[in-house]
Amino acid sequence: MATIFGHALVAGTISWVSKPNKKLLLWCCLSSMLPDADVIGFYFDIAYGSLFGHRGFTHSLFFALLWALLVKTLIFKDVKNNTKQSVIIILLLFIATASHGVLDACTTGGKGVAFLSPFSNHRYFFPWQFIQVSPIGASKFMSERGLAILINEGLFLGLPCFIALVLTKIKVNKKAA
Repeated sequence: MATIFGHALVAGTISWVSKPNKKLLLWCCLSSMLPDADVIGFYFDIAYGSLFGHRGFTHSLFFALLWALLVKTLIFKDVKNNTKQSVIIILLLFIATASHGVLDACTTGGKGVAFLSPFSNHRYFFPWQFIQVSPIGASKFMSERGLAILINEGLFLGLPCFIALVLTKIKVNKKAA
């Protein structure tokens, strides 16, 4: 998996580029990290490859949609349904949550991502796997390997996010001129 920092960075960038308010930006970042809550299953002997195992249901597109609808309903209830703003909120939350599985499918380890769960538990990787897989657990992460992973994410996630933000700023400044 990518680190929670990488997941939040990508979702935050996607959200920022669309000019959301701070509340939506925060919820997009949180939503991008949520799928890894499934690691709690390791403590309850839930098998990695099972429906509710790591990179299973919580990494699926179906879960991303359900989560986006739930957050919109409970957190953004002041926004009327069936409006442009409502659709944008749901779409950004969906993309932020789904981006987690997309990034994990680009990592160098694990058993792949069950994008189509609960309809199929088949695990997928993308043909390009450029993100070094992060160890699970803070103690394992605080190591030389953890630093190498952060550098890798800085290059493959941080740099593109930075470029996207700069290009967005340039475009906004051109419109203002």
